[in-house]
Amino acid sequence: MNQLLKLNQTVQLDNGASCTVQAFLGSGGQGEVYRADLNGAAVALKWYFPQQATPEQYTALQHLLKIGAPNANFLFPLALAPAINNTGFGYVMPLRPANYKNISDLIKRRIELDFSQLLTATVELTDSFLQLHAKGLCYRDISFGNFFIDPDTGAILICDNDNVTINGTQTTGVIGTPRFMSPEIVRRDSNPNSDSDLFSLAVLLFYLLFLHHPLEGKREADIKCFDLPAMNQLYGSQPLFIFDPNDNSNYPVKGYQDNALIYWAIYPQFIKDLFMLSFTKGLNDTHSRVRGSVWRQQLLRLKDNIIECACGAENFYDFVQFKATRQMQPCWDCQKRLQLPPRIRIKHPTQEMTVVLNSGTQLYPYHLYPNRKNELRPAVAQVVQHPQNPTIWGLKNLTAEAWTFTENNAVKTVAQGQSVTLTTGITLNFGQTQAEIRI
Repeated sequence: MNQLLKLNQTVQLDNGASCTVQAFLGSGGQGEVYRADLNGAAVALKWYFPQQATPEQYTALQHLLKIGAPNANFLFPLALAPAINNTGFGYVMPLRPANYKNISDLIKRRIELDFSQLLTATVELTDSFLQLHAKGLCYRDISFGNFFIDPDTGAILICDNDNVTINGTQTTGVIGTPRFMSPEIVRRDSNPNSDSDLFSLAVLLFYLLFLHHPLEGKREADIKCFDLPAMNQLYGSQPLFIFDPNDNSNYPVKGYQDNALIYWAIYPQFIKDLFMLSFTKGLNDTHSRVRGSVWRQQLLRLKDNIIECACGAENFYDFVQFKATRQMQPCWDCQKRLQLPPRIRIKHPTQEMTVVLNSGTQLYPYHLYPNRKNELRPAVAQVVQHPQNPTIWGLKNLTAEAWTFTENNAVKTVAQGQSVTLTTGITLNFGQTQAEIRI
C-alpha cells in the first residue's frame, strides 16, 4: 500500500494546532486514514488522494466544520489539514474506539446482540438521522460500511461524514451503495437527498431487525446472473417488497431466505406496518416514506414492549393481539405461553406509553419528562430486586428529584436511591407526569 503520509510526520491544522501521524489504519476510495496524536489525544486523520482532493471537497468540509456534528454519534470533522507541498489535504475527526464493530459483523453473525441492544442501535440511528435532516443536510450513503456498533450496549457511531451535503444541492461524488440506494437513485432520476436517505435508512433497519434485504425474495432467487442489469431491475425499475400484501410473487423462498420468514413472525404488527409503508407506497412516492420521528417513536415503543421468557428468549408484548384474545402469545423460541410481567402506564399531556418491567428494565428522560422527549439517556429509573426478598421487585429512583406515590390513601416519597414496590394500582407522580403500575 502506497501511504500518502509518513509515520511521525507532523501535519498542521487550520486552527493553528498540529498533529503527529502515529499509524496507518487503512484506505478507501477517497484516501487513507491514520491514527494521529493531537495534543495528547488520539484522533483519526483522513488524507485524500490527489484526484479526490478537489476544491469542492475542501469547501464542503469547511461548511461541515461550520455546521458541526448533529449529535455525538457522528464522527464529524474537527479541523482541516491544508495541503502539504501542494499535494492533497485532509481533516481530523474523533477516533473510533476499538470496541465498536462494523454493523456488517452483526448481519454476518460475527457478533450477537439481544433485542434490547439491537433496538438501542436502531433508535440511535433514527434519532441521529432525524437530527442530521433537521440541520438541512443529507448523508447520501447509508450502508453497512459507515456504521459501527458497541455489542455490549447497542451504542452506534457514524463515520464517513465528509460526504454529507446540504439537502437538495446538485453535487458530484458518491451517490450511494448498491442495494441501499432508493429506486429513483438507482434509475438516476434524482440526486441523493433526505428522502433517498429515508429509503436507505429503512433498508438498513430492515437488515438489522430481519437479517435480510427487503427486496430480495423469489425474484432474486431466480436470477441466474446477478449482473448490473439484473440489479437495476431488482432495486430500480421493478422493485417489489418481499412481504407486499397485494403481490406475493417476490415472497421469500423457504430454505434459502429463511431469516426474513423467521423474524417477520416475531415482531408486532405496528412495526411491520412501517416497513409495509416504506417498501410499498414508499418505493416510488417519496412523500410516503416513514419520517425519522415516526421511526424513532415506534422503535422506542417496540423496545419498551420487550418481554423476557423464562427460557431466556426475548419476545414482544403485542397489546393489540392480547386485547383481541386476552391471551399471551407463545414464546417464539420455546413455544410455551408467555407470562405478562408488570407494566407501567405513563401518562404524558399528549400521549400515553406502556413499558414492560422486566428484571433490570430502565426508564429514561423521554419516558418521564415531556420537555425532555428527545433525551435517550441517562437512565432515570430501574427495576431492581429486593435485597432480602428476591420475590419482591421495585422501581428505583436514579434521579436527584424525589417522586411521590399514593398507597392506601397515603402519600409517600421515593428519594434518590430508594425504590417503590411494584404493586398493582400504585400511582406514581414524577412531577411532570403520572404513572400507574399494573401487575
